[in-house]
This record gives sequence, C-alpha cells and structure tokens, in this order.
Amino acid sequence: MAEPLPLFPLQAVLFPGGLVGLKVFEARYLDLVARCLREGTGFGIVCLQQGRETGSAAQGVKLERVGVVVRLDEVDADGPGLLRVRGTGLERFRLTGKPGQQADGLWTCEVEDIAADALRAPGEAMQPTVQALQEAIRKLDEQGHQPFAEPYRFDDAGWVANRWCELLPVPLSAKQKLMELEDPVIRLSIVDGYLRDKSIVIG
Repeated sequence: MAEPLPLFPLQAVLFPGGLVGLKVFEARYLDLVARCLREGTGFGIVCLQQGRETGSAAQGVKLERVGVVVRLDEVDADGPGLLRVRGTGLERFRLTGKPGQQADGLWTCEVEDIAADALRAPGEAMQPTVQALQEAIRKLDEQGHQPFAEPYRFDDAGWVANRWCELLPVPLSAKQKLMELEDPVIRLSIVDGYLRDKSIVIG
C-alpha cells in the first residue's frame, strides 16, 4: 500500500472474511466513508489495545499492530449525520510506522500487506469442530441470525477457524493473537483444543 491507510480503531477484532456493521456519526468517519465510496477504496479496522478513541484527539490510545482491511458493501443513511455501514473483512495488514492523527482526528499509518491464509483443508481430527460449526450456523439461522457471509467454506481450515473465533467468548487479546497467526491449521488446532476443553466438541 503506497499511501498511509486510514484506520478505524474499535474495541473488537475483525477477521478476514468476517462481517462488520458500524454506526458512523463523527465528521472524520463520515468523510472517510464518502471518500471510500467515491474512490472505491477501503479502510483498516484495528483493535484498540489501550485507551478510548473518541473525539478528535487521542486519549492514551494504543493500537494493535495487525488489522484487517474492510470493503464497504452497503451504506445507508440512518438519520441526519448518521450512516449505517456494513462491510466485509479482506486481507490483513501490519502497521510499519507510528500511527498518527490528521487535523480532523482521523488515524492513519503506513502498513504492509500480510499474505492471505493458504488454502488448507481441515484434517480428519478436526471434522467434529467443522461439524459443530455447521450445527451452530444452522441453529443461528433458525433464530433469524446470519452472522457469516456465504458461501460457507467448510473445506478451508482458515475460514472455519476464523468463524469460530468470531463466535467464541474469549478476550480480545486472545482473538487478536489468533487473527495474527499465519498458519491457519495451527489457528484451527488451537480453536479445536478450546472447544474440546469446554466440551463443546466431543469425539
């Protein structure tokens, strides 16, 4: 990425392939969304490691070093000066410089791309975890919830691991470490161990 990437700090961890919904009302982010729509570009979501990111100035803010680029899918006006934004996580990136704020308070930083997960099939030992995700999705669908974008890629270890990471009630710091792992099979193995430890998966 040749130019500094605009950043949207959140108290959340986005995974590649994940869905994100935002309510945008601050002028800096309204301008950012307008620019992304006009230029067909995205922005980066990065987890807040420390502090709160409100108003035009940093307040003891520390950002994680790895985030995910967001593609805007839908933008709707939800009242005067309020936008409802829906997007999809694409590739990961790593901050290569020190994040800074523009005059309007928008965070930006120079970044480098992180290669997408290699396509690796879940091993035979991981099939109970794959099946448990299929069942979780079925139950959520029955309740009227569709937390994941189709197509579902149950033959992709990284996709399965990422979707489980979004569902599990683990600390943000743990989700961040899982998202940063470059080997999707290791990520899925860690998730599998957690699910078995909690007796969510048996067999």
